[in-house]
Amino acid sequence: MLKRFSTLGRIPAGVWVLGGVSMLMDISSEMIHSLLPLFMATTLGTSVVIIGLIEGLAEATALMVKVFSGMLSDYIGKRKGLALLGYGMGALSKPLFALASTSGLVFGARMMDRLGKGIRGAPRDALVADVTPAEIRGAAFGLRQSLDTVGAFLGPLLAVALMLLWNDNFQAVFWIAVIPGVLAVALLFFGLHEPKTPITQKRTNPIRRENLKRLSRAYWWVVALGFVFTLARFSEAFLVLRAQQMEIPLATIPLVMVAMNLVYSVTAYPFGKLSDSISHSRLLQLGLVVLILADMALALSQHWSTLLLGVALWGVHMGMTQGLLATMVADTAPAELRGTAFGMFNLLSGVALLLASLGAGLLWETHGAASTFWAGAIICVLALVVMRLRRTAQR
Repeated sequence: MLKRFSTLGRIPAGVWVLGGVSMLMDISSEMIHSLLPLFMATTLGTSVVIIGLIEGLAEATALMVKVFSGMLSDYIGKRKGLALLGYGMGALSKPLFALASTSGLVFGARMMDRLGKGIRGAPRDALVADVTPAEIRGAAFGLRQSLDTVGAFLGPLLAVALMLLWNDNFQAVFWIAVIPGVLAVALLFFGLHEPKTPITQKRTNPIRRENLKRLSRAYWWVVALGFVFTLARFSEAFLVLRAQQMEIPLATIPLVMVAMNLVYSVTAYPFGKLSDSISHSRLLQLGLVVLILADMALALSQHWSTLLLGVALWGVHMGMTQGLLATMVADTAPAELRGTAFGMFNLLSGVALLLASLGAGLLWETHGAASTFWAGAIICVLALVVMRLRRTAQR
């Protein structure tokens, strides 16, 4: 226990600020995103395939844009300005959801929001790596992810409370979501002081061939793992749509996201700290096993209790793997190319998310909800086999 608090005390103030910024923006975003699939399906009459396509395109855009913002932050040697631009776009997108009356307008607002996420993501992660000693980097990424996820469960919780208070008034909730978004931008602007020299080596164009060749085989293996993990774990909108089939009140459906993100938040820091002392490969394999169990529970679910079990296991998987993958990217990339490394990682993860969400929507429409989750479990099993074979070959 004393060691845990000692580690927390060593984490730089900048990481705490970035975690707080992430928390506020996630409160804002999740107040909207936890209701958005229901808003599109019930109020706008949007099909599950279109919902999956919108979610996939939006989230994939966020991940793909990170490659360019990461490279740019490496080239100019500054991270905070790009992070401010990204968080600012996220805050500006929130009123558009409240004004949307068609799926097209929702798509436009969603794209603006995720474009902002893409711009800020890689510079923010690179900032965490820049200011944190290597020996506690896993704990730092775990802490930032944990604070981020506190926002991800507080947002849906507020959404549920306001929906009950205002008789399922989606637009009113969307307007309230503007407030924490603006606070996030203010905290980043006034609270974070970027190191004057986060990178000591001479900066060159990060997309030059000789620079990209410096990204090692170990790094590209991490990128491949991120691709497969994302392919197996499609948009969380499908968790909300699965809950809709359980015949529970509309206003309480976002509680599934509260449950998932609560578990995610509680587990992210402990697993991040654990990753500093055990095999990364072993922890990732355990994460795949947990996701297989989550998919099985969600596929077989006929009652809200089984649904919550699957959602909770999903949250444990996220806590085990997301901070760990970020740590592995930071550990396998040169310091002056960290922004580029995070960007490339997220570019390919974005492609995987688009394919996964579109495929999940098509399976849902043609073969039913259970087939979507069985497909995710099968991908996990294949990934687990490949990881085990690679470990055997290395031995």
